[in-house]
Amino acid sequence: MNNPFKRMTKREWALWFVSIAIVVMSNIMAGRVDALTLTATCIGVTSLIFAAQGNVWAPILMTIFCIQYAIISYRFRYWGEIFTYLFMSLPMSVWSIVTWLKNARNSSDGTVEIRKITRKGAGVLVLCNVAVTIAFYILLKKLNTPNLIFSTISVVTSFFAASLTMLRSSYYALGYASNDIVLIILWILASIKDPGYIPVVVNFLIFFLNDMYGFICWKKRETAQC
Repeated sequence: MNNPFKRMTKREWALWFVSIAIVVMSNIMAGRVDALTLTATCIGVTSLIFAAQGNVWAPILMTIFCIQYAIISYRFRYWGEIFTYLFMSLPMSVWSIVTWLKNARNSSDGTVEIRKITRKGAGVLVLCNVAVTIAFYILLKKLNTPNLIFSTISVVTSFFAASLTMLRSSYYALGYASNDIVLIILWILASIKDPGYIPVVVNFLIFFLNDMYGFICWKKRETAQC
């Protein structure tokens, strides 16, 4: 539980500063600076930088982001996002904190040990995802959720991403990157009705770039670990 900023490389500092700057500018240019959206995005971006390091502060910050993002989603009645982040991503982020702390490869820097998913584990993960998808589709349909198909796909990608994070797989970042793409589409659709949501679209574009950076970092660490 040390200071994760001390371990950031020049590349990560540059990525962090540029990401925050773009997020702030998008909010200002939209003509409506929303404190909650801005704060949530800054926390989310910082979490992704720490996640690329494999630092336990990543899931800690993600638990805060989950709550904030659920509130943002409530404004547009995106029930899928609300339920996904409050009742799935949030608990799994808390669980990730526990598993990451238990599997820190080097206690001095808080770096978590990467785990390879077995075929059996992958099969169980897929079956759980199918069950979650069906259950959420039925629930979201009854709630008349806007953009039902994309909302359901968001649940699928969120479940995979959160599960792979908890399991310490290097593919967690690809799961989140896939989720980012879905969320970009969802918030573009929301922005058509209310341009005030354009900054949220920009936010998830930044998240996508950071998640891809995280995937590259984890694959390098996985190779070194082997």
